[in-house]
Amino acid sequence: MATQSGVLGSSVARKIAMALSGFFLMLFLLQHLTINFTSVISSDMFNSLSHFMGTNPVVQFVLQPVLAFGVFFHLIMGMWLEYNNRQARPIDYAFSRPQANSSWVSRNMIITGVMVLLFLALHFYDFWFPEMKIKFIDGVWDIEDRYFTELQHKFENPVRVGLYCLSFIFLGLHLLHGFQSSFQSVGFKNKEYTPILQKLSTVYAIVVPFGFIFIALFHFLAH
Repeated sequence: MATQSGVLGSSVARKIAMALSGFFLMLFLLQHLTINFTSVISSDMFNSLSHFMGTNPVVQFVLQPVLAFGVFFHLIMGMWLEYNNRQARPIDYAFSRPQANSSWVSRNMIITGVMVLLFLALHFYDFWFPEMKIKFIDGVWDIEDRYFTELQHKFENPVRVGLYCLSFIFLGLHLLHGFQSSFQSVGFKNKEYTPILQKLSTVYAIVVPFGFIFIALFHFLAH
């Protein structure tokens, strides 16, 4: 019994850690979308906010490493939990028609998660690595009006824009289940508020990815 209790406690702790990292990343997505959306409104506003985020010591040397850790922790923990779930399933699981008891998204979170990871690799290649080169290799920290031009340049290529849009669709699918699941993992279950959370998760999973898609298409079509 002690062993089973220990395993159960460990599993619950992992799920809570997974949920908390998910909350953190969802807050980051909102912040990132808010700043990026200013590029549609005002190039000066976008340049100013991007310059602040790109040169502020707290953001660069505290929040950025925490964010990187959160992303990889969320991915690794998700893969670990999925592996344990598959190991714990009975042998006849394949014949129990899981599609009748759960959605495709909930059964394939690892697939949508990997697709989001591939998008992050592209995003790092397009924006983060060049930014690190400019600041830490070239030593250029004081040019504020370059961010809007760099953003527009990245969205000139229709193939890249298509990849971004497809990636955000997978992000939406991932969020569709992940948002609600995070609340359940930390023990938030209430007959009154659960339907509200379900609707909120759907809104978040649609609005946030669509916002990023809109930004990419806006700059692509603006050329």
